[in-house]
Amino acid sequence: MPTRRLRPATKETMNDPSAAVRAALAMGGSPQGGEAHPLASLLLMGLIFGIFYFVLIMPMRSKQKKLEQMIAELKSGDRVIINPGIFGTIEAVEDNTFHVRIAEKTRIKVLKSAVTALQEPPTETEKK
Repeated sequence: MPTRRLRPATKETMNDPSAAVRAALAMGGSPQGGEAHPLASLLLMGLIFGIFYFVLIMPMRSKQKKLEQMIAELKSGDRVIINPGIFGTIEAVEDNTFHVRIAEKTRIKVLKSAVTALQEPPTETEKK
């Protein structure tokens, strides 16, 4: 492999970040041993996808199914939490919406998809 001569560093090349990159590439040369087999790359990508599927996608799907089931079972009188963190009680159920009471004389109409959770029942210390 022939050796490459590098230019001495000057003020222009020291202030230019691309000059450092070019110098590093010039020193690197070609990789030893050739390229890997394409099947190995494909196998590695499949393994990474499988890990992502089992770590991220499967738990998210099961959580979404549980939320959809919970929303389908909601009825009038259930205490819920709406997406921006508003606590309320369902007063009426329509096709795609709920009428939710959030204060004594305040009622709002929200999409069913805005409901994020059921409120926990009050504990003994909160009742007192």
